[in-house]
Amino acid sequence: MHQNFWQERWARNEIGFHLEDVHPGLRRHWPRLALPEDAAVLVPLCGKSLDLAWLAGQGHRVLGVELSQKAVEAFFAEQGLEAEISQVGAFKVYRSGRLEIRCGDFFALAAQDVADCRGVYDRAALIALPPAMRQRYAALLTNILPAGCQQLLVTLDYDQAEMDGPPFAVSRAEVSTLYDGAWDVQQLEAKEVLERNPKMRERGLQRLQEQFYRLQRRD
Repeated sequence: MHQNFWQERWARNEIGFHLEDVHPGLRRHWPRLALPEDAAVLVPLCGKSLDLAWLAGQGHRVLGVELSQKAVEAFFAEQGLEAEISQVGAFKVYRSGRLEIRCGDFFALAAQDVADCRGVYDRAALIALPPAMRQRYAALLTNILPAGCQQLLVTLDYDQAEMDGPPFAVSRAEVSTLYDGAWDVQQLEAKEVLERNPKMRERGLQRLQEQFYRLQRRD
């Protein structure tokens, strides 16, 4: 999927994927990772998610990565934070306290950028990508993240024939294909959520399951 797609979505404020509150599944499942309070946490394709501030509020050092400069600037403005801005390699970096967002192409991340990351929170990255890019994305995480790193992954599963993504359907079998081998994969929860997502029903879905996984990078 071309970068212009997401830039245009943000430019037109077509951001139905943005939640106006912290994701309840994050509150529910993040403690399962049992990360140290000051652990660095990577949040791919983070947008202006309130989840970033919640993670920082738990004591974590948060590294978000987001393509849209509009989204990054909106996050800091809406949080009432003044960011220090610098350039690190291919990324324009916005930083305030425990929060850092790198604005640029996620696929430009290298191992040295995430060397101290102990956790990953992926609510909106994997499901935002079409199949070929999902493979590339998972391979990049596997290649650059250190051994022992844990991930809380949130996916959606539905009949892809009923609706064009994004968000795309990502099944339990696909999660296994993408991550088994290099990661230990544990499904934490799978729940039907179509009733509280009327816009997805309007797009033709007959079922919509939200799934939560805990992954840990093997040595």
